[in-house]
Amino acid sequence: MSTAATTDGRQSRPAWFTSSYSNGAGGECVECALTDEGVLVRDSKSAGGPAIAVRSVAWHLFVRAVRRDAEG
Repeated sequence: MSTAATTDGRQSRPAWFTSSYSNGAGGECVECALTDEGVLVRDSKSAGGPAIAVRSVAWHLFVRAVRRDAEG
């Protein structure tokens, strides 16, 4: 899974964002970055560590299932 390309064709660095459920108190948190092909996911406490690449369709199904579960 690649990151977005810049106008001159070089790969840009992913723009990571923290889960809206993060509270800054050291809880279980993830960071995500959108790419052309899906989403990268990593542990927010290990920014230099590995990331999991998830294709767009799988990510949307995952988010839909989490929202449905949260709604009860």
